[in-house]
Amino acid sequence: MEVKALACQLPSERDIPFSRLSHADIAREAVRNGIVASISGATVWRWLSDDAIKPWHYRSWIFPRDPDFTEKASRVLDLYQGIWNGKKLRPNDFVISADEKTSIQARNRNGLHTAPGPGQCQRIEFEYQRAGALAYIAAWDVRRAKVFGLCANSTGIEVYHQLVDLVMQQEPYRSANLVFWITDNGSSHRGQASIDRLAQWYPNTIQVHTPVHASWLNQIEIYFSVVQRKVLTPNDFKELEVLKQKLLGFQSRYEEIAKPFKWKFTKEDLKRILSNLSDYNNIYNLQIAA
Repeated sequence: MEVKALACQLPSERDIPFSRLSHADIAREAVRNGIVASISGATVWRWLSDDAIKPWHYRSWIFPRDPDFTEKASRVLDLYQGIWNGKKLRPNDFVISADEKTSIQARNRNGLHTAPGPGQCQRIEFEYQRAGALAYIAAWDVRRAKVFGLCANSTGIEVYHQLVDLVMQQEPYRSANLVFWITDNGSSHRGQASIDRLAQWYPNTIQVHTPVHASWLNQIEIYFSVVQRKVLTPNDFKELEVLKQKLLGFQSRYEEIAKPFKWKFTKEDLKRILSNLSDYNNIYNLQIAA
């Protein structure tokens, strides 16, 4: 039990200069602290395996830090379910998910590509020359699977305004009842000032912010992940104009086959995860206090 307790502590809590502990590290630490006279790493691994404890594994995680996380996230999740303020959206209501993919480099490879062949994968030259960077600003119609985008040297309020114009100056958005714009809290569309500014640009729009550090709630990020896989990996563009043409060309190509994303994560799922996270934090705090 003491060995398992040791494995469940962060190394920094025991003043050990490691970021993670292997089973061999735990075995040495158990001897060093007088828990056992001697023990092998294999024995530690076997004991930990019984409880599926793997302190050498880790995953990146963003903990909720927005004091209004549940309220803000619930509004976004409701919109994905076609609900606003407890009422169903009308047929002429639309939900737009928007964001920027910043600092996309154009990497001009120093060597040639080789095409794939039998038993041989494609080869990409490792070394490259930097040919500049641009930002890709895009909007995704959640219910209609339509994508809008433009490229710019940098992001900002004016570039965001251009994207809004690109969408709102065409039908059916121009004459829509309401158009909800889901964005994160980036500087181009942050806070109440951005909400007021969007309403001034187009009175039939409502900006809805995701919670801080919760961009995963924004469906445009799914589209950006497709762009990353299909267009930007591997990265080999001689100049920025080529990169721009590829991004906008893919956008048109993708629209031909696009379907609304099957978003299944609901408010109930959110409440369950937050409850489990709260229970875990309470247990962890009790352990620290003990």
